[in-house]
Amino acid sequence: MRVSEKYSTLPAEDRSVHIINICAIEDIGYLPSEGTLLNSLSVDPDAECKYGLYFRDGRRKVDYILVYHHKRGSGSRNLARRVQHGDAGPAARGGRQDQPLPGKAGPVGAAEPEPPLDYHEDDKRFRREEYEGNLVEAGLELERDEDTKIHGVGFVKIHAPWNVLCREAEFLKLKMPTKKLYHINETRGLLKKINSVLQKITDPIQPRVAEHRPQTTKRLSYPFSREKQHLFDLSDKDSFFDSKTRSTIVYEILKRTTCTKAKYSMGQGEGRRKDSALLNKRRKCGRHGITSLLANGVYSAAYPLHDGDYDGDSVEFNDRRLLYEEWASYGVFYKYQPIDLVRKYFGEKIGLYFAWLGVYTQMLIPASVVGIIVFLYGWATVDENIPSMEMCDQRHNITMCPLCDKTCSYWKMSSACATARASHLFDNPATVFFSIFMALWAATFMEHWKRKQMRLNYRWDLTGFEEEEEAVKDHPRAEYEARVLEKSLKKESKNKEKRRHVPEEPTNKWRQRVKTAMAGVKLTDKVKLTWRDRFPAYFTNLVSIIFMIAVTFAIVLGVIIYRISTAAALAMNSSPSVRSNIRVTVTATAVIINLVVIILLDEVYGCIARWLTKIEVPKTEKSFEERLIFKAFLLKFVNSYTPIFYVAFFKGRFIGRPGDYVYIFRSFRMEECAPGGCLMELCIQLSIIMLGKQLIQNNLFEIGIPKMKKFIRYLRLKHQSPSDRDECVKRKQRYEVDYTLEPFAGLTPEYMEMIIQFGFVTLFVASFPLAPLFALLNNIIEIRLDAKKFVTELRRPVAVRAKDIGIWYNILRGVGKLAVIINAFVISFTSDFIPRLVYLYMYSENGTMHGFVNHTLSSFNVSDFQNGTAPSDPLDLGYEVQICRYKDYREPPWSEHKYDISKDFWAVLAARLAFVIVFQNLVMFMSDFVDWVIPDIPKDISQQIHKEKVLMVELFMREEQGKRQLLDTWMDTSRTPAGPCGNHSPPARPDSPDSPGGAP
Repeated sequence: MRVSEKYSTLPAEDRSVHIINICAIEDIGYLPSEGTLLNSLSVDPDAECKYGLYFRDGRRKVDYILVYHHKRGSGSRNLARRVQHGDAGPAARGGRQDQPLPGKAGPVGAAEPEPPLDYHEDDKRFRREEYEGNLVEAGLELERDEDTKIHGVGFVKIHAPWNVLCREAEFLKLKMPTKKLYHINETRGLLKKINSVLQKITDPIQPRVAEHRPQTTKRLSYPFSREKQHLFDLSDKDSFFDSKTRSTIVYEILKRTTCTKAKYSMGQGEGRRKDSALLNKRRKCGRHGITSLLANGVYSAAYPLHDGDYDGDSVEFNDRRLLYEEWASYGVFYKYQPIDLVRKYFGEKIGLYFAWLGVYTQMLIPASVVGIIVFLYGWATVDENIPSMEMCDQRHNITMCPLCDKTCSYWKMSSACATARASHLFDNPATVFFSIFMALWAATFMEHWKRKQMRLNYRWDLTGFEEEEEAVKDHPRAEYEARVLEKSLKKESKNKEKRRHVPEEPTNKWRQRVKTAMAGVKLTDKVKLTWRDRFPAYFTNLVSIIFMIAVTFAIVLGVIIYRISTAAALAMNSSPSVRSNIRVTVTATAVIINLVVIILLDEVYGCIARWLTKIEVPKTEKSFEERLIFKAFLLKFVNSYTPIFYVAFFKGRFIGRPGDYVYIFRSFRMEECAPGGCLMELCIQLSIIMLGKQLIQNNLFEIGIPKMKKFIRYLRLKHQSPSDRDECVKRKQRYEVDYTLEPFAGLTPEYMEMIIQFGFVTLFVASFPLAPLFALLNNIIEIRLDAKKFVTELRRPVAVRAKDIGIWYNILRGVGKLAVIINAFVISFTSDFIPRLVYLYMYSENGTMHGFVNHTLSSFNVSDFQNGTAPSDPLDLGYEVQICRYKDYREPPWSEHKYDISKDFWAVLAARLAFVIVFQNLVMFMSDFVDWVIPDIPKDISQQIHKEKVLMVELFMREEQGKRQLLDTWMDTSRTPAGPCGNHSPPARPDSPDSPGGAP
């Protein structure tokens, strides 16, 4: 709130409390109320407030922090000094006012003249005053601290009292545990024995956390209601709402609390004359919540506090320290994650991310085992592979055509022996089985995650969550409201221009003012952004995305030219060892270049995707997040997989033939695959890019950048003066320590790197069966790395309730479906699996693979070379070459239709296409069958949910019966006579014959 420059202090004997007057005026849109801005002080404030976790009184917990920057002029030094020494005290908003109001003249000498300020800074301060006043009116309690160890930074501590928590919990329909306990249905018989054995076996890898122990009972949950408080256990009101829930409630209040006016909108001064149009716009906007204030720089940060320190001998035990010891430490990498404690501390959305990451990592274990078996099978059978043995047999003396024009010479096929043997490690019959297995694995993983998600929804009381989800989805973003305001102001100005030319009828001035005010308030409610308003942004998005994809393709083309030119240059080298390793050298260096470009473009594309999403101005945060995810995933998918797609499906496909090659820019001849095929090169490309991204981008950056930032802070501290250094070494308040942490930027980067990895594991797994193993090793580190980052290096994020992982699930399903198609084409077109089958069953004379290599090679007469393309040294092999061989299905030079495509090519192509169709439909059918067989909701969970509904109905029925019995008892009591006075019949007279004492 606005603090006066001069204080009316109390007598010297009672200087522990001073009153700070709060401006309660019409100019800022609220009237005096009984809300208070409290600055309670004590003898040892740091000890009683637990170093910033509580207010100065040591009783009220800090639920949220607002941070702002302020400039201290000469007139404010006395204020800073007094706050530092503890002279400030609580201030009543409705207290005695001895200071002049803003915008009004005060008595001369009543206050020291305030130094001139930048009117923008003064406007921000004014907005903070109004906003904080509105927060107080909403029931929150505030406490300001400007005497901090961070120069020029002030903190506003926020506490939500019990009545506010109850009101907001009812409004948000938060499910809270009731007093009613019920037993969870346990398995019986053989399953119970198996579960007990498994619990004993896995006990050493279970985290030592109370929330992770198996529960036999559960409290019935019900949306909180102030009218039904008797249903809930309110014996300890301080712990009924945990810190996560309290911060969520405060954040909801911060979002919907508004400030409506600017300082200079009703006053005078240079600021209004300079920027009156902007201030008039601000005055008419009625929705300046915390998101708008953060975007406009009124506040620099807003965050909930961590529960305390996580390391140290004298640190109080708290959930943060427990998470650090049992979750965020590399020493517990072999243990399960304490997901329930993660949810309790960070909220459901972050808890679901780590639960999904844990399920994904667990499912990688069987995939890794099968991948290792496939690799070992290839290793064991490499000496029995007849095609590779024929290629390595120098007795065949197969002379191959040059790999480039002029500089390259003829070469022996036996020189590619090592490549052919290595290709068999990944290109063998087991690869087809592994591709089918991984397709079914992906479907099983998705179904397993859905079931796990339902279990978490049941445990975390998220069943029936759709209503709140819809409410959150409809909450507009600050940028959207600003754009709507701009549109509405333009519309209003046009209407004013039209009304100027129309004569006005005399009307009541008061009524006209009311209509104008109401029009200003409801202006933004009537206006919405249409597709016409967003068309420029949509067009910019389309053009930018196409341009970025074209840039990626251009870079891949540049790397192709590099490969071709480097191969030609190395072929002229006089060293035989260099010329024999041309393929390995060119492939390795090109892949490293691709890796560096991919890492750099990933960062660039992430920023571009965010900018493109911002200019679209989505209405809600949910819409903004989904659009950002879609753009970022599209750009990063193309960036990461384009080089791999080129090697898998385009390299060696459109090269032509000797004497009629295809050239790029009429200078660079398209490169060919090795005699053993491009699968080995695809494996090298995939492995280097995957491992490089995981090692450099995912791990090294996440570890190195925070360490570097800490080192820079250490150097700054080292170069400070001794007095400043001692001040910084002193223990800071909790909110000061948390302010120095990195702000939480969302889960999109974490999900994105895992989805890209999921693509590496599934899309091209036929070429690299060890991909699941390397992904598993990376994720074991990644879980603890992310955990440590959340616990130690990030500010505590606001807890967000969610019942699923959102759009990421649809992306995973899309990648899984695409993986089936891509693996079918990799097996069919990239590997030699289909040509071997065709040769074995159609062309083999003895039913073996002998002669397969010769069958796949065509012949070329060297006299048919074009001018200037024949080798410059035709006798490099020591003899004159008349016929050279090249890999293709073409007619020989002595044929009538020489060098035309042969019938064998069409037979192999038909077999390849047939395999793609059969493989795709078979695997899709099996995946859908797995999806159908495994129910989305586990049977025991559906029974428990039904049981909860029945128990809730019984609970309310008993409550209604109790109320009815109480009402009936009260009604019976009111009808029963209470004595002679209750008899309403007339009394008998003494002289009546019926009277006992009457005459005879």
